This record gives sequence, C-alpha cells and structure tokens, in this order.
Amino acid sequence: MYLNCFAEVKELTKELVQVPSIVKTAGEAEIAKRVHQFYSELPYFQANPDQLLLQRTVDDEIERYNVLAMVKGTKGNSKRTIILMGHLDTVGVDDFGTLKEYAFDPDRLPQLLREMDLGDEINRDIDSGEYMFGRGALDMKSGVAGHMWLIRYFSEHPEELDGNIIAVSECDEEDNSHGIISALKALKEWKEKYDLEYIAAINADYSTPYHAEDENRYVYFGTIGKLLPTFYVVGRETHVGQAYGGLNPNLIVAELTRLIELNPELCDEAQGEVTIPPMSLKQSDFKDAYTVQTPIAAYAYYNVFTHSMSPREIMAKMKEKAVEAFENVIAYANDSYKRFCEMGGHTFTKLPWQVRVYTWEEFYQRLSTIHGEKFEEHLKKFIAEMDRNDPTLDLREFNVRIVGETFKWERDKSPVIVLFNSSTYFARIEMTGRTEEERLLLASVKEAVEVVQDHSDKPIVTKMFYPYISDSSFMALGDEWDELAALERNTPAWGRKYAHPVADIAAINVPVVNIGTYGKDGHKLTERVHMKHTFEHIPNITYQTIKRLLA
Repeated sequence: MYLNCFAEVKELTKELVQVPSIVKTAGEAEIAKRVHQFYSELPYFQANPDQLLLQRTVDDEIERYNVLAMVKGTKGNSKRTIILMGHLDTVGVDDFGTLKEYAFDPDRLPQLLREMDLGDEINRDIDSGEYMFGRGALDMKSGVAGHMWLIRYFSEHPEELDGNIIAVSECDEEDNSHGIISALKALKEWKEKYDLEYIAAINADYSTPYHAEDENRYVYFGTIGKLLPTFYVVGRETHVGQAYGGLNPNLIVAELTRLIELNPELCDEAQGEVTIPPMSLKQSDFKDAYTVQTPIAAYAYYNVFTHSMSPREIMAKMKEKAVEAFENVIAYANDSYKRFCEMGGHTFTKLPWQVRVYTWEEFYQRLSTIHGEKFEEHLKKFIAEMDRNDPTLDLREFNVRIVGETFKWERDKSPVIVLFNSSTYFARIEMTGRTEEERLLLASVKEAVEVVQDHSDKPIVTKMFYPYISDSSFMALGDEWDELAALERNTPAWGRKYAHPVADIAAINVPVVNIGTYGKDGHKLTERVHMKHTFEHIPNITYQTIKRLLA
C-alpha cells in the first residue's frame, strides 16, 4: 500500500515551521507543547494517556521539553518496538538580516528571497514551486511532521502492527543534546514498564545533494561520529620589542591549524565511505585588551568526524599533531632567530624551548601526584562553583576554564600544550550486518526503498553513514566500554557539566537508519525542503520499513 500523505504532512510542516523554536529560547518549549497537543487530541491517546509524555529535560539550564508518543500494535503480542526520532529546535536566524521576521513564514519568504536575486539555482527552485522555504523546514521539522502523520495513521490502524512504535520529538539537538539525553531516560523507563524490546531507531534528519549535478535522494544506515579535540597552549610572554625572548602561543595554535585543518590524512574511512577532514571551529588567545605583551595562553578546537576511529585513537592522532606542531614552531623560531642574528651581526644561541605535550588525563595525574588531595579538592570546588555561578556557560568554554585553572598549579611554567575533549561526544554507529537486528533493518529498508522507487522520478540511494552529526549517535554505544572510559578521563568537565549517558544508551542500543528530509542549504538563509520527496516519499519509505520490521 502507498500512503496518500502529501497534503497533510505539508500542512503539519508549515504549522511547525511557523513556531520560532530557536535552540536555547522559549520557542523550544512552545513547539513541544504544540506537538503534544496534536497527539493529545487524537482519540487513541485520549483512550491511552499513559502512552503520551511531555517530558521536561533533565539537569537543564532552561525550560524545554521532549514529546514521546507510543502506539501499541494489536496484530500480535510482540514486544518489538521501533523508535522514530526527530528534533524540534532550529539554529538562529541572524543570517536572515532584515528578513528575520519572515524566517518562519513559508508563505511570504520565497517572494522576498526572489526579490534579492540570490542566484539562478535559488530562483529556479522558488519558481518551480517544489520547495518550502523557512528556518527549520529542512532541518528538520518536515521530518517530525512525517512522524506525527505516521503516529496518527497507526493510532487509527494498530492492527497493522505486530509490535510498537514510539515517536520521540526532542529539543536541543543543535547545542548540547539535552533533549535526546533526557529522552533516553524515558525510553528506558518505558522499556521496563511495558516490557519493550527495542529493535531499531529511524531518524528523519535532513540530507542534501553532494554537488550541483547530484539528483540522488539518500537514505543512510548508521551515522558519523564526532569528537572535539581541544588544545590549551601556554607560551612564554614577552614584549614585542624582545620578540625572541618569548614563545607566542598564537604561533603554536596557527601551526596546529595548518597541520589539522583539511588534512586528508586525518579522514576516517569505513565501508568505502570517507569522512570530511577536520576543521577549526575556534582559535583564540585570552587577552581581553590591547597591550604590547604577547599572550600568555591560547586555545583552539577542531571538529573531527569518525567512521571507525575510537576516541582513544583520535586523541592519539591529535597528540601526534601537537608534538609535530611544537617541534615545527621551535625549529621555525630558531631558524628565524639565527637569520635575524646574522642580519644584525649578533651572536646566535639556541632558544630554550622544549616540546611539552600532555593529554588532560596525563596533566591531571601529573599535578595530582605533585600536590595530592589539596589540588584535587580545589579543582572539584572550582568546577562546582563555576557551574553554580554560571549555569549557562558554554560547555566548551567550561572545559577550557578548568584547564586554565589547573595550570595555575603547574610548577614548570615553560610552554606546554594540554589536549582534551571539550564538547558533547557523538558516537559513530557502523552497521555491518553483524547482528540479526542489523540484518533485518538493512533488508527492510532496502525493500522499502525498492517499493517507493517506483513512485519517484529520482534515484533513491542507500549509504552507510549519515554524514552530519545528529541525535542518532545516542541510540547505540558505538565503542567498547574501555574506549568510552578513555573519553571520560580526557574530558575535564565530565561528571559535572557533561557525561556521556553510557548506561542509558546501553539500555536502548539499537541499529539506526536515517530516512529523512531532502532539500538544500540547511542552516542557511535559503534553507528549503523538497516537498514531493519529503512529504510523500519519506513517510512511505518509513511506513514500508515499519511494516517489514513489525510484520
């Protein structure tokens, strides 16, 4: 059966887009309540209110919610359960400039963009009438709308399911994933309460063409992983008139970026697919005003994607790059000084700098060995007070400040690099068919794609890794326990500001597939979703997959 869902999914999408739900704003709570209201008005949930939950996020600095809705099939007595997932929040709209007030207006926005003449491709897409524009239309409210439609459909036809489906509409995907981390706890509770057997998760996050001539539509098994290696660099300050009397940490950071940014050697390959190379997301020193003194310290962090590498392997590779950067800067500084001396007729003596690189685990252990319990208690108190006094402080900044405070206890004040992880960890999930659940999901999705391909004039292609970070990473562990322990030991804020929810994930631990929205320019002014594929084909691929998994 092929579902006629286009018009209703389109209308639901428009309703969701019109709610400004920018991450870390009150809009996140508003849109969750809208979704909850949609479900609560369905006769099924009026008869089964305990299967609908508006869940406030746990240990969060602002008020926001997830929505969980479960339909229990009546075809048989199976406990097998599929999780549908999608996020409700969006990135901000500053990029819209003078059009900010229209960013969430799919009716008015296209014409206003047309008047800006943003290029032939965008003008063609506007004129075609095939796309819906607006912040969140592609990423990814149209995916949530499709799941809402399917939950309504199955609530009216539970006899088609030998098992259950749960739709999770989560907040905070665009920042620190409070939403899905909290939702895991609810899923774990429902697993115990209803004796559920989770077998798969279907995300509906967005996809785009890989290049201008790419007409494929994509379904992705598994997902890419992400780590944020961060380098805290302490130099030796000096007056600019004594350039060789110090070592500028900005120079070391610049060399780190040269070695890491866009370096294909740091790409990760698995199953014939390759990650994008690392990129710098921030580099800065700590000077807050102009002086003619060089900075004392600086830091940088880099986005690193993974398909097969574990956190331990990434940290090892990044430490190698830190050592290489330090060696290169020392050699460069000595060569520069030598040539300067030759030009000025001065006597050259080799500069005193030596390579010093630690991981956070190594650096903390070093200071703990030197200072003992006094140091450990001081750092615990510092972390607790910082969290209490500034609960909204960015997680990355929080970790950096911990390392900065720690360095005050270092007796050796010579230049050093401390390497650590400073952000939410997104696990890689690779599907190889090693388990029965993986084999069943792989086969079911491929069969579903074949059915819907007959209704699509564009090729629908399956790939093995969703290429963007997403909440799919929280549906399975991805790595062995000892690898995750290594991650813990190298994240300064672990246990206070952040902890990867290993136990909660282990209770779910299912293979994942992204059967998601399709369009162009996610996170851009011209964000748009292709309506035919997203409002019709995607719900049907998801429907066909569910029917095969819960046959």
